[in-house]
Amino acid sequence: MDIFSKEKRSEIMALVKSKDTKIENIVRKYLFSQGFRYKKNVAELPGRPDIVLPKYKTVIFVHGCFWHGHQGCKRSTIPKTRTDFWLEKINGNIKRDNKNIEQLKSMGWNVVIVWQCELQKNFNERVQQLVREIKDYK
Repeated sequence: MDIFSKEKRSEIMALVKSKDTKIENIVRKYLFSQGFRYKKNVAELPGRPDIVLPKYKTVIFVHGCFWHGHQGCKRSTIPKTRTDFWLEKINGNIKRDNKNIEQLKSMGWNVVIVWQCELQKNFNERVQQLVREIKDYK
């Protein structure tokens, strides 16, 4: 049972951003501080990647664990109400993500996924790994 009314829950969900989220901005700020220059949400690329580094032929998706169905993550549990709706929604997101990743790879892009929980668990380690993933791509 939801603790909010249907109207209040709808209002809350309408506030969820699809781009320029807090975690995306934190990752971008870090990359910029490390000398990387990027483009944001490039519509011409499949999936409209959150961060595009043309010089490194790398795209980065900063995924929220719930919305993108992060396997094995406690933040990606399906709500107990409207379960069928949420399963369809999240599975559709996963399917679309996989299709976009394959298209980008076939175009020669290095695709990096950064999960919300990774950043919250150990930010410094994850962003340092991200820098290595960008620089090591050939």
